[in-house]
Amino acid sequence: MTHDVHIIGGGLAGSEAAWQLAEAGLKVRLSEMRGGGDTTPAHDTDRLAEMVCSNSFRSDDASSNAVGLLHQEMRRLGSLIMACADEHRVPAGSALAVDRDGFAQCVSEQVFSHANITLERERIDALPTSGMTIVATGPLTGSKLAESIAEATGKDALAFFDAIAPIVHKDSIDLDIAWFQSRWDKGEGKDYLNCPMDKEQYEAFVQALIDGDKTEFKEWEKDTPYFEGCMPIEVMAERGIDTLRHGPMKPVGLDNPRTGRWPYAVVQLRQDNALGTLWNIVGFQTKLKYGAQAEIFRMIPGLEKAEFARLGGIHRNSFIRSPELLDEQLRLKSMPHIRFAGQITGCEGYLESAAVGLMAARFAAAEAKGETFEAPPQETAFGALLSHITGGAEAETYQPMNVNFGLFPPIEGKMKKANRRLKYTERARAAFADWAERTGTRVGELEPA
Repeated sequence: MTHDVHIIGGGLAGSEAAWQLAEAGLKVRLSEMRGGGDTTPAHDTDRLAEMVCSNSFRSDDASSNAVGLLHQEMRRLGSLIMACADEHRVPAGSALAVDRDGFAQCVSEQVFSHANITLERERIDALPTSGMTIVATGPLTGSKLAESIAEATGKDALAFFDAIAPIVHKDSIDLDIAWFQSRWDKGEGKDYLNCPMDKEQYEAFVQALIDGDKTEFKEWEKDTPYFEGCMPIEVMAERGIDTLRHGPMKPVGLDNPRTGRWPYAVVQLRQDNALGTLWNIVGFQTKLKYGAQAEIFRMIPGLEKAEFARLGGIHRNSFIRSPELLDEQLRLKSMPHIRFAGQITGCEGYLESAAVGLMAARFAAAEAKGETFEAPPQETAFGALLSHITGGAEAETYQPMNVNFGLFPPIEGKMKKANRRLKYTERARAAFADWAERTGTRVGELEPA
């Protein structure tokens, strides 16, 4: 099949882009190296849209949360990623978490079966010199293609480390110690398993993290910064004795039913699959070596006999200086037939990657048809994210970023934080509705606030 658009990379961004283009009636060639003899250090399967870190798309609250707002906007624009996430969600309080295997299978089946998409299991080592292309190779872009990108941009790719949290078999968790509860009893009440620590246990655990045997970096990796939103647990421990108690081990809002009080610190686990047999340790991304992980994490009360379905890991992520290199439609300024999408643009997170893939596809579809696609205004979640990537940040200090209200135009006046968040979401909903009506963009029904 001849194609109108070539997409390189079958992750969340590439899969979403392929679906959007195909639904618009364009022929798509989707190149994915996994399954064709190549893989990456972080992937386990050859399924499209495989989730390699957490199984959570984070908050699904569209009333006062920028992430939930982006969820809503993606659903209204017919996102494949959101449709499959909704179909395979698992309990996670107010968050949207999924059975990662079912989710990836859903995306793969939808893409495989679309008449306008041809999937090629192949590795692309150089940017195409012609033809409309979307590069969505993600943070683990192959070295040869990365070199080609560097040649085209005249800039070296920036990089950061992203860490993976361990997953525990539920039947190895001691439920005489751990208990089910969501913070402040949000959600169904049994969305998280909580392992309590007293002060002595906590301080011994922090010291073990600091002393634990860690992965050694290669010389060329040593100056690469971590992304603050995915900081390894032992790096946080090194920042001070109370850092973890005020971060992923925060006990606030969790009443231990055996004492009636908040513990000194708490380790939370979240359901990782639909069967409820696997649970991931929330916020426990790590670069500890496997032996050290098993020993140290079994110090956690309730996890003394933990059996790990997967231990944590760490991998190098790369991204480009998008504010300097891309135009407002995500085209590479030096080679405008090429667009970039997903984490390689410097957005951070599954959801944001898919969102940028969706926008890249909408821009490409309009261009292929000789039309113009107007991006959503900056007051919306889509618009705020795109603005940050394509010019809202300083190129020299550009760092990966999740969608957040700090990317939106500010709300003037003094008010409580909760009220300000409501104002952001109310303004975004109105701006999105006005944009859709003005541009004639077809959107789905608005969810309740």
